[in-house]
Amino acid sequence: MSVLRKLYRLVLCIWDFAYSIAEVLITRPKTRAGRAAWLRKLCMRVMRSVDITYETRGTIPTHGAVISNHLMFFDIFLHSSVNPVVFISKAELRQTPLLGWISMMAGTVYVSRGGGGSAAKAAEGMGKGFRDGLPVVFFPEGTTGIDNNVVMNFRSGLLAQAIMLDQPVTPVFIHYDISPIDAAAGKSLEHDFFWGPQKLGQLIWDFLGLHEIHATVVFGDPIQFSAEGIANRKVAAEEAREAMVALWPGVRKATTATVIL
Repeated sequence: MSVLRKLYRLVLCIWDFAYSIAEVLITRPKTRAGRAAWLRKLCMRVMRSVDITYETRGTIPTHGAVISNHLMFFDIFLHSSVNPVVFISKAELRQTPLLGWISMMAGTVYVSRGGGGSAAKAAEGMGKGFRDGLPVVFFPEGTTGIDNNVVMNFRSGLLAQAIMLDQPVTPVFIHYDISPIDAAAGKSLEHDFFWGPQKLGQLIWDFLGLHEIHATVVFGDPIQFSAEGIANRKVAAEEAREAMVALWPGVRKATTATVIL
């Protein structure tokens, strides 16, 4: 039954992507808002196909910067399903087969990390997203983790650009729960859902066999940065991480040094 469930969901997901790609090729949305709306429909279809449900807490922002913890690629599906948004991504994603094209059609803003003028390019890219009047989402941890209860160290570059552009910064914490049936069968988020040492193909095959995943998406109030935080991006990164940690009981910070973008 597990294999049949996996195959059935895989077929559904392939259909979701095929249908959505055909849809965007026909409609060709011209604005970033239109593209974000298209991505939202795609993500909602896939979430239904793999039985990922969610609830939200707090006030969902309609503009400004949104910073979120990052556990796996379904974080993107969650944010898109909750509300049409613009994502900030590293420029290398644009060169990734299929995913790069989908991200481009979804209105993703690309920024380059490192190199001359990277801060100015990041500010320019984020400014484009803000001017379109949609929430601009990015993941300051810079990578995915494998622990529901840990917020990793923040890269401060994009956060500093959002502050410089005088945008409200809303913290979000995503928490996932596995179904009791899967837990009783010895399944776990760490081994069957979060992206750890396993290959992407193995990860996809594993989570397709899960009965249900439920996510709680908690939105905090916009962060009130201190004068020191506004002046020093390292301080701002720590203040933002403290705000995110405060959104869920029992969450702790990673203990290694903050990585600077």
